[in-house]
Amino acid sequence: MPAPPRTPTAFREILEQVWWRLDQALDLEMIAASARLGALEALEAGCTAIIDHHESPNAIDGSLAVITDACAEIGVRVDCSYGVTDRHRTAGESSTGMSAAALAGLAENERHLRAGGRGHVGVHAAFTCTDDTLHAAAGLAADLGVGVHVHVAEGPDDADAHQRLTGLTTTDWLLIHGVHLPDDHGLAGTIVHNPRSNMNNAVGYARPARFRGPVALGTDGIGADMLDEHRVSFVRHRVDDVTAGPDVAWSWLATGWDLFPEATADRVRWNYSPMEPWHLAYSTGVAARDVWVAGRDGSCEQVLADGRATRVDPEQIRAHATEAAARLFSRL
Repeated sequence: MPAPPRTPTAFREILEQVWWRLDQALDLEMIAASARLGALEALEAGCTAIIDHHESPNAIDGSLAVITDACAEIGVRVDCSYGVTDRHRTAGESSTGMSAAALAGLAENERHLRAGGRGHVGVHAAFTCTDDTLHAAAGLAADLGVGVHVHVAEGPDDADAHQRLTGLTTTDWLLIHGVHLPDDHGLAGTIVHNPRSNMNNAVGYARPARFRGPVALGTDGIGADMLDEHRVSFVRHRVDDVTAGPDVAWSWLATGWDLFPEATADRVRWNYSPMEPWHLAYSTGVAARDVWVAGRDGSCEQVLADGRATRVDPEQIRAHATEAAARLFSRL
């Protein structure tokens, strides 16, 4: 991947010079290749359910179907949302109210959900959306009987998110990060803690143990090895509180089953025993050997056998992703 135009030194600059540029370079073929690889790596890590927050402003229409189909091809469950934002206004477009890009993002969320897809209504973050867009997303989610998946107070630019979202949130919302939320933020929903991502972007530590509501564990897209994320979340918690044990981080990991209860019927055979928090907090190299995913009819399909996906050719998936990445990098 080529270097950004200049070295970013703050979170907003990282977004503007790396991630937002990458989002704009994506097309549907790249999204498919990325989703297949992401789903394959999740499966290989023993993770059978993904909650995805996606943005591709120049390839919005149909993007959630592409991701859903790619995950189904591998044999992994997915809950999709498109991250609505007003940051992509075109020349001559009004600087107030909802942008055309935000309207297109809302339409993609609605199309996916009305077609029977599993998901949420996605919002990038409050600081890149007008109040009109935030209210429209909350309204659409309520109409469709789902929650909103939104990044909240990840960096200082979004520190007032809890004030802007007051009165909109419900218990089925996913509030991602929460680094700069006050202890009594007043928002309903599940906080999703992403320790590795937060350290990578130097935005601070969320201290999720302070929140009274449910807390889940996520990666913010940095892979899908949830056992490794558990280990990182424990270590980061330990830096903040030397009395902390890994059982707290394990409870955050377990909250994921509340968000994706179907996964409780899936089965994984690991290369390590015992699979319990204190051992896993200090053990590297723990990997899935075999994975069975349960169907709605009570059947169970083996989708990973001796560490290898059964539905697809992993080498072919990786080769296709390499080709798509080279094309993406050339655009950057």
